[in-house]
Amino acid sequence: MNSTKKIHFEISERKILLRVMDVFSSILTLTLIGYYTNFHYFRVSETNFYWTIVLAFYISFFGTIFEMYNLQIASNRFQISKSIILTTSVTVLFYLLTPFYTPILPSNRLQILLFFFSILFSLSIWRYIYIVFLASNRFMKEVIFVCNSKDINDLLRQLATFNPHYKVVGYVAIDEVPIKVKVKRVLQENLDEFVRKNNVSEIVVSTINNKLTSVDLYNKLLQLLEKGVVIRKYNQVYENTTYRLPINFEEKELYKFFPFSRSNQNKFFVFYTRFFDIVFSTLGLIFFFFIAPFLWIINLFANNGSFFYTQVRVGKNGIPFTIYKMRTMVQSAEKNGAVFAVSNDSRITPFGKFLRKSRLDEFPQFINVLKGEMSIIGPRPERPIFVDQIAASIPLYQTRHVIKPGLTGWAQVNYPYGSNLEDSLMKLRYDLYYIKHRSLFLDVDIVIKTMSTVLFFRGQ
Repeated sequence: MNSTKKIHFEISERKILLRVMDVFSSILTLTLIGYYTNFHYFRVSETNFYWTIVLAFYISFFGTIFEMYNLQIASNRFQISKSIILTTSVTVLFYLLTPFYTPILPSNRLQILLFFFSILFSLSIWRYIYIVFLASNRFMKEVIFVCNSKDINDLLRQLATFNPHYKVVGYVAIDEVPIKVKVKRVLQENLDEFVRKNNVSEIVVSTINNKLTSVDLYNKLLQLLEKGVVIRKYNQVYENTTYRLPINFEEKELYKFFPFSRSNQNKFFVFYTRFFDIVFSTLGLIFFFFIAPFLWIINLFANNGSFFYTQVRVGKNGIPFTIYKMRTMVQSAEKNGAVFAVSNDSRITPFGKFLRKSRLDEFPQFINVLKGEMSIIGPRPERPIFVDQIAASIPLYQTRHVIKPGLTGWAQVNYPYGSNLEDSLMKLRYDLYYIKHRSLFLDVDIVIKTMSTVLFFRGQ
């Protein structure tokens, strides 16, 4: 096997690299500044090791909120510059305001400026290096597909959409009479040599019924696996890269996506989520009661109608419940019957747009959470009429009802507003990914991304 392989990082590896290097570059710069100048506010030492831990946590936490680890933003110089400034500013502010776990506030303001600009400079330089050398398309992964020739073009189009760093250099046809396509066809007997000459590091298999039609091909893949070539199913590549399940409209074989998360049946996890729901919704309602009078007064003039409204939604196990929300549309929004809300919907009032963007319109749903009809995190509950319409085209849609619906969820933080069946399918892919991989860490990720959504006014 040729040893001169190109550098390639998986998506998860890139995110870990970004986090580690953000912290390392910041601490290294602060250490060097302290060594060569009169900067003494921050020092790395055995006695004050927790200073470093707190700084590392703040950089990583606020970097997540301000999307420093969104790979699309991380590859864009303008967008990442904005994220760096916001992350640095909030990190320094919180670091200065938590003196019990950080150094005592310096009397000299120059120390604060040096602290701020050291972090800003280090993050900017490191992220520039990342964009130039690691986010570049020069660092591709050469792969071979094993699939039907009639599917290869669609598979390549999808792959280019969710992971442009894959370079498909050839494919092995498993159909008896392959059709002519643009990608180079590799004969089974030449597979070994082709892999060696083209530095192929991964083989992606996409087959019908999860079976290879040729025993010889299976044996060849097994030999390549023993030589260190990674072999993965296309569904696995798709799921690990996009963080959603690769289901289609006509998909009915639910067993393909099992096992769902064991957390769904874990008593400790169920207890933790319920405890979290009660605490968080209580705090949310307390906050809402403080701001509700001001919002009600504005509503009198801006929305010209009722302040609250209720609606029937489908909950866990398909059981309907009444949801509480603040009204954001005109009173006659459904005079012609129920229809999907769309982006820039003319039925939404100007004040309603503000409520939706800030997510304030959903605060009354904390009542549903306290009642146990909803959770803080889960698939968004849909109306029965829309559930029936969508399920008629997407049989697996009802699967999202195996857990409680939520105020926010994996689909909400990863996909924009849905207004048609295509959007519903895409959001279902995210919802089922959450149900399959449900965990404490995924919940924390959703909460942090929701905070980012609220801060940047991206509510739907």
